[in-house]
Amino acid sequence: MSIDAVQDQRAETRRRTAEALPLTGNEAIARGAWEAGVKVAAAYPGTPSTEILESLATYDPADITAQWSVNEKVALDTAIGASFAGVRTLAAMKHVGLNVAADSLMSFSYIGAHGGLVLVVCDDPGIHSSQNEQDTRLFARLAGVPVLEPADAQEALDYVKAAFDLSEQFDTPVILRGTTRLSHTRSIVTVGARTETASRGFIGDHTRTVTIPANARRLHPKVIAREAALSQWMVTSPLTKRDDGTDRRCGIVTSGLAYLYVKEAAPQFPVLKLAGSYPLAADAIRDFAATVERVIVVEELEPVLEEAIRAMGIPAEGKSLFPRLGELSVELLREGLAKAGLVDMPVPLAPIDITPMARPPVLCSGCPHTASFYALRSVGAHVAGDIGCYTLAAIDPLRSMDTCVCMGASIGNAVGMAKAGTEKPVVATIGDSTFLHSGIPPLIDAVYNKADLTVLILDNHITAMTGGQDHPGTGRDLRGAAAPRVDYAALCRAIGIDWVRVVDPYEVGRLLQTLREATAHRGVSVIIASRPCVLDPVKIKGAPVAVRASACIACQSCMNLGCPSITWSGELFEGRHKVTIDATTCIGCTICAQVCPTDCIQPVTRGAPN
Repeated sequence: MSIDAVQDQRAETRRRTAEALPLTGNEAIARGAWEAGVKVAAAYPGTPSTEILESLATYDPADITAQWSVNEKVALDTAIGASFAGVRTLAAMKHVGLNVAADSLMSFSYIGAHGGLVLVVCDDPGIHSSQNEQDTRLFARLAGVPVLEPADAQEALDYVKAAFDLSEQFDTPVILRGTTRLSHTRSIVTVGARTETASRGFIGDHTRTVTIPANARRLHPKVIAREAALSQWMVTSPLTKRDDGTDRRCGIVTSGLAYLYVKEAAPQFPVLKLAGSYPLAADAIRDFAATVERVIVVEELEPVLEEAIRAMGIPAEGKSLFPRLGELSVELLREGLAKAGLVDMPVPLAPIDITPMARPPVLCSGCPHTASFYALRSVGAHVAGDIGCYTLAAIDPLRSMDTCVCMGASIGNAVGMAKAGTEKPVVATIGDSTFLHSGIPPLIDAVYNKADLTVLILDNHITAMTGGQDHPGTGRDLRGAAAPRVDYAALCRAIGIDWVRVVDPYEVGRLLQTLREATAHRGVSVIIASRPCVLDPVKIKGAPVAVRASACIACQSCMNLGCPSITWSGELFEGRHKVTIDATTCIGCTICAQVCPTDCIQPVTRGAPN
């Protein structure tokens, strides 16, 4: 049965059994995977893709195995293995996670999918919670893998199901590209029943699944031929839509979420909404271009469609009118179309004479990372940082992190610093989840190459930055069941590190002394700062502390922690503001009390300070 016939059959089933639910884009992706009969799903958490696997974990374990993987490559490798075994499978990650998984994707594109495999990648235009802004559509072309781009939550569900059919019909992995705005939007979605798909059995063809050079040379031409066939599917697919407008001075070619902006900003112009940007629906674009005076391309981030359409010999405009960076918006579209002379320039809004209050991002009250970086600052080291909540230590007032490149880079960067030679100690800081993700290989490298450095593993017992997900160091799996737990100290010793210490970062004095000893050690030393996150999986709150104002000398030592519970009061000492502590947000960690030189910060239970 063709994909179109399958989709018509599903539409009829949905009409008979329709149920409407308010779903986010990520929840709709998960629902679509479940309805499509997916058996295995794996991911590493990362905003904006995190909730896809969390949502899949709410479905019956008898229907689907859903699990956190140690990193994105392992997640994709797991999905590939399930595809080899003949079942439908899904891997999910954010855009920078695809960098980690790219090696596997490039080879699997040659092998092709046995059981349908969909790779959901959520880009982050605007860099809301990422270290860069990249366009997954470029990766799709590089890998020779088709990419589908839904515009809203309903399409997210529908496109996932279509992607699995596409994967199996054309023997290819399929990328479903989401964005932050799609992932976290919420709208009414019509859902359907699950369709069970029988396993195809193990693939059992080593001439296809073992990518030695002889096999790869034979498989590559199939990828090229597949591209042409997929291009024709893009033309005839009902996912490619054409809206006839009333003003044919221009026609707009777009895909994904940008389509919604186009329909709101310029409903009068004809629109060709592509199912995806690769392979290009070339014939549909040629037919569309012949009906309008000029072609304008609207797409977020890179000029992927624009350059491809120009390469076809069709004059097209795009990034000369719209920005190449950040999220699009209705306002940006109107401005671009006005620049093109097609609409009137929007009337500028009257400026609002308000100076917003400065609210720099800070770690949570009582965050154990606060003490770790406060102590780090005192040892005068070059600090290579990593990805996590603790990256906030790079800014005031902690300001004790010098570099941060990407997940797992801190230890490797520190090795390079140490080998380059520096008069200061070298310290790498890395969170527990990030350490397991990609910190172990560079730690082995540091030992092997006899680097002089200290590694500070910030173990807050959870993947905190993405919302408190479990990992192999928490002792629980995605569904909350008990799981084996990594022993970081034993792991480090097994690598060959003799100098390993476990400390509680709330014991500031001991932590500081341990850091001094570690940085004086020649070779690799490891400190594991172990203290649970104060928010996940439960919010921790003890008896608050308060300032005895009469003894406060306004030294600002506690303010240098950057704790949001500590603020200046109206009282002065020698012209400087004294401090006060908000009892409603203070969790009683006592870090501030330990750094106070006058002992004026005390637990409220000892009597209210005055």
